[in-house]
Amino acid sequence: MIKLIMSDMDGTLLDENGQLPKGFDDIIRQLREKGVLFAPCSGRQYYSLLETFKGYEDEFLFFAENGTMVRYHDREVCSSVMRRSLGMKALQATQTIPGVYEVFCGKKDAYVLSSQMNDTLADELHKYYTRTQVVDSFEEIDDEMIKASFYDEQGRAGERIYPYLKKFRGPFQVATSSDYWVDMMRFDINKGIAIQHVQKKLHISPMECAAFGDYMNDAEMMSSVYYSFAMDNAHPKIKELARFTTASNVEHGVLQGIQKLIDDGLCG
Repeated sequence: MIKLIMSDMDGTLLDENGQLPKGFDDIIRQLREKGVLFAPCSGRQYYSLLETFKGYEDEFLFFAENGTMVRYHDREVCSSVMRRSLGMKALQATQTIPGVYEVFCGKKDAYVLSSQMNDTLADELHKYYTRTQVVDSFEEIDDEMIKASFYDEQGRAGERIYPYLKKFRGPFQVATSSDYWVDMMRFDINKGIAIQHVQKKLHISPMECAAFGDYMNDAEMMSSVYYSFAMDNAHPKIKELARFTTASNVEHGVLQGIQKLIDDGLCG
């Protein structure tokens, strides 16, 4: 029986307007009654997830920043801190590319450079980061780095950003999380590894877990659960990895998938 259900956010749980789908509260009520824990599993900042899930702050398990920060009841379950000196070099590697912006993702806040701050970046940051500080230099930040993120306003992150970061692969992993974003984290962490850590801590097996995803940063998550669902709008490789498929995020596919699991008697 399924005890834990995880879902990516953008392109997965959220609709085309970036909002929670109608019927979400009812699905969570059903899961609550069956004792199933729900967990947003996203590249978004922890505080951004809290903003999205107001009223559920003390109920959900939160996998934030692609698994580099996991919190439950506002307590840290686990985190993954990058080697700062090398992370700083990575942040510098793309600063000469026009229309590309860097984000230092810390445990306490996200940080962007004052020299890069404009309306385009501010609008994009608002989608994913509730707590952001503008700094003159990344060097002045008094925080641990758990992720570095790179935004391409042209929506060609794979072409324009990824080649500059390939040389950091090894100590870090580099993954495109959308056409606009590339994320960099420690080599030994991703959504899947964070899920495996939580599975051990809560004594839950992969057979007792379900997950929904759409993009390449969800790949390891698909491999860490038995009930892996790819959205209809998912990247082709995610569809290959997942055991099951569901409707697109526009059609509220996560809710459809969870409802089917409930109706089939697999939750509880």
